[in-house]
Amino acid sequence: MAAMSAAAATNPNSLLKSNTQINAFPTTLSRSFTAATTTVNKRITCSSTTFQTPAATTGVTSPDRVFNFAAGPAILPENVLLKAQSELYNWRGSGMSVMEMSHRGKEFLSIIQKAESDLRTLLNIPENYYVLFLQGGATTQFAAVPLNLCNPDDPVDYIVTGSWGDKASKEASKYCKPKTIWSGKSEKYVNIPSFGALEQTPEAKYLHICANETIHGVEFKDYPVPNNENSLLVADMSSNFCSKPVDVSKFGVIYAGAQKNVGPSGVTIVIIRSDLIGNAQPDTPVMLDYKIHAENNSLYNTPPCFGIYMCGLVFEDLIAQGGLSEVEKKNVKKAQSLYDTIDGSKGFFRCPVEKSVRSLMNVPFTLAKPELEAEFVKEAAKEKMIQLKGHRSVGGMRASIYNAMPLAGVEKLVAFMKEFQARHGV
Repeated sequence: MAAMSAAAATNPNSLLKSNTQINAFPTTLSRSFTAATTTVNKRITCSSTTFQTPAATTGVTSPDRVFNFAAGPAILPENVLLKAQSELYNWRGSGMSVMEMSHRGKEFLSIIQKAESDLRTLLNIPENYYVLFLQGGATTQFAAVPLNLCNPDDPVDYIVTGSWGDKASKEASKYCKPKTIWSGKSEKYVNIPSFGALEQTPEAKYLHICANETIHGVEFKDYPVPNNENSLLVADMSSNFCSKPVDVSKFGVIYAGAQKNVGPSGVTIVIIRSDLIGNAQPDTPVMLDYKIHAENNSLYNTPPCFGIYMCGLVFEDLIAQGGLSEVEKKNVKKAQSLYDTIDGSKGFFRCPVEKSVRSLMNVPFTLAKPELEAEFVKEAAKEKMIQLKGHRSVGGMRASIYNAMPLAGVEKLVAFMKEFQARHGV
């Protein structure tokens, strides 16, 4: 591991170059990483996983399963769960469960290598970026980002489009000098600013956004560009991570909690440009220092092994569906159906978010008759549609329709909404 760690310090892809191999699992994965000036072919040897027709694609759902519209932890692809179930007791002939493996053993190394490789494929992550599998949720990254990217007196800019962006800015104030250059709080977070109107701080070390606000249902459809050539864009992508293609090269750092779109709770993914590694403030806790995790290939201490394994299965499923461009098409179709129902209800249902920035992942809505909201949630639950109650800070309802939510789930919700309106509305 010492040799592996030394290599990782200079090359973000050293983990993928490891000779670790499990002879019992002969299938291979081939892909290409494209950097600015060179293309390097990588070949990962790993255990075979064959997904049958994805449940998220077909909408086929077991009759004893509910449609879970929770914001996170959230629904996972049914076929991924069944795959994990089949491997739970004895992972691919290893004689043990993933939960029992040493994180430094060849079995788990093949799992984490494959997960990273597939994520790089999905997002076309450039070679000069590290992929880190961490813990602590995106909330921990609210502190890790400023601790690693700037000094205590450095200015940084935050665009606050919802509760999570606001929390990130407040946490950063402990470690640098954040400035909120735009906030939608006065209008209850229903919009995103025009980028041209933003007054960015000339010396700001970075510009931070929350790409999709889970609570308020506001999503960036494009991304601002820092006006300082030495600045960089940082994004919390927790609730729309891997829901659509993203040009990673536009960002210095992307971070995301896995529990909404790509896995169970407990895994946090950080994608960071390699030149940003190694500049942490002197008092940075070791577990928040990106350099430590990069040098140790996300294995400095025991990682959330089973969670990483589950993320890997989800990445395989997304690739099997045709990649993120195909996934985005499905997400657009689901969201459009739900928004059309809300907008076509003649005010019985209402979505407060500006149409141009409505989230494809989290759809908040209210009833014209607030006294009916509790009944709506209760009746929906009886129909096996759960977790539709809105966040406690905003009320109303919220349907989170992440990648794994099949079209059949949205269609059932839409039919229920129309039937509910027929009984209680005009």
